[in-house]
Amino acid sequence: MLSRLKEWARNLKRDSYALYLASRDPRVPWYAKALAIAIAAYALSPIDLIPDFIPVIGYLDDLILLPLGIWLAVSLVPPDVMAECRMRASVALQRPASRAGMIAIILLWIAGAFAFAWAISVHWPR
Repeated sequence: MLSRLKEWARNLKRDSYALYLASRDPRVPWYAKALAIAIAAYALSPIDLIPDFIPVIGYLDDLILLPLGIWLAVSLVPPDVMAECRMRASVALQRPASRAGMIAIILLWIAGAFAFAWAISVHWPR
């Protein structure tokens, strides 16, 4: 049971990245692209239909709505394009993550935070 759940989650992750790739493909209809963008926006948005701080039901929208939306968007993409995007997504997800890139991004965020704090301290009326 646990291995099937892990496989489902892995496929869901692959399909979400494949949808991103498909949304940039000119062979995909505009309505499939619009749905893929809407699903990605909802997934990344800090605003949920049901807030996550509500016990148990707070995560139901993430556990039910997102997989259903991904399934619907996948069904709207032409099968040959989706198969190609799934292959590209599988290859991309198998590549190792760059630790140097991660460190560079973290350092940029820290530098940005310090620059913002400095700008506020200099320009804020006392």
